[in-house]
Amino acid sequence: MEFKDLKNKSEAELHRLLAEMREKLRELRFKDANRQLKDVREIRQIRKTIARILTLLNSLHRANKHKQEK
Repeated sequence: MEFKDLKNKSEAELHRLLAEMREKLRELRFKDANRQLKDVREIRQIRKTIARILTLLNSLHRANKHKQEK
């Protein structure tokens, strides 16, 4: 998922999507361990999507914290 697509989502949607991506990553790792996974690149793509979501959530938390300090 692209960063610009994630940027338009609310914080609750991002948390829901993060949980879904982590679950999908877990399933892909099990498939990889059992040699059932066809496309290994999918694991890398999911990991990068998780990193994008976490980056966006972190920036939202920092922005909210900065607003509270003022």
